[in-house]
Amino acid sequence: MQRAFLIRTCTDSVFDGRSRPCLLHQIKRCSGPCTGEVNEEEYAKLVKEAKDFLSGKSTDMQKVLAKQMEAASVDLDFERAAIYRDRLSTLSHVQSHQGINPQSVTEADVFAVYQSGGMICIQVFFFRTGQNWGNRAYFPRADKTIEPSEVLGAFLGQFYDDRPCPRHILLSHDTGEIDLLAEAFSTKSDYKVHVSVPQRGEKRELVEHVGTNAREALERKLAETSTQAKLMKGLQEAFGLEKTPNRIEVFDNSHIQGTNAVGGMIVAGPDGFAKNQYRKFNIKSEDLVPSDDYGMMREVMQRRFSRLVKEYGMPEEQTIEDGEIGIWPDLLLIDGGLGQLNVVYDTMKEMGLEKAVTMVGIAKGPETRCWA
Repeated sequence: MQRAFLIRTCTDSVFDGRSRPCLLHQIKRCSGPCTGEVNEEEYAKLVKEAKDFLSGKSTDMQKVLAKQMEAASVDLDFERAAIYRDRLSTLSHVQSHQGINPQSVTEADVFAVYQSGGMICIQVFFFRTGQNWGNRAYFPRADKTIEPSEVLGAFLGQFYDDRPCPRHILLSHDTGEIDLLAEAFSTKSDYKVHVSVPQRGEKRELVEHVGTNAREALERKLAETSTQAKLMKGLQEAFGLEKTPNRIEVFDNSHIQGTNAVGGMIVAGPDGFAKNQYRKFNIKSEDLVPSDDYGMMREVMQRRFSRLVKEYGMPEEQTIEDGEIGIWPDLLLIDGGLGQLNVVYDTMKEMGLEKAVTMVGIAKGPETRCWA
């Protein structure tokens, strides 16, 4: 969509503060209204085209762009014609990836639930203006004894807690509270919301298609989980750990010629990398000399674990349910040699946490070296 309509995605504060176009303009994903690369009238036209496309007028939009490309070619303005050509190509790409576009469904969210291997997947497809505008798989945690229909019913209430409801919601399973859900969603939306479990016709085929996607998504998830479990087990054996690590935190520092120093933390767990757990630490110490990697590492450790203790208590107070990543790490991976590892150990010892977590330093060399 960015390539097709060149609409800005920056915040108003960033927009107002620009003195030259950003990278998105350079890679042709923004028209650059912040610095006048496109005037207000032309940019308003781009916004209108985007609205028309999202309102289902995609065919008309392509015809308009095709005429504009042809006119530019006639005027020998091949650079402008190439822009229209690229936009047409992008729109065709978007439409080709929309998959099924049902005739009898104009505005609906379609949900299907599938259970296997002690896990549940809820797949949802979004249809607007008769077009498929994407889908997403969710993997809610629930007791294995709870029926998929019950999980779906509870999920729906949370799903629409902070987002608008479409006029139709199609389900693969009867939750037992369909009328109640429809009434609650209608009250929230100020218009009639229909919730149903289709039994025949195109809508039923649509639900079955979404159900197939739910099954395939869960099978991929189970395969990934199995692979991740093997990796974690291998890590336990490689470092001689007492138990398989449940949460791993990796730390590294960087700077730009001694300025703009930051520390980074990435996290991995039973389901792979947990990107929502990632953290960045802007180094605040004014006493640090440029490129003092030891000092930067010490500050990051102090800030990370002092806050952890303050908010969640000591690690022995932590309780982890099956499959959850937890709060306290079992293993720290430090990007650095023995010097960085010693700094981390000394910092953790000052806080009384040297026995709370295993610390491993990894450094580059003729062969990768590890210190634990």
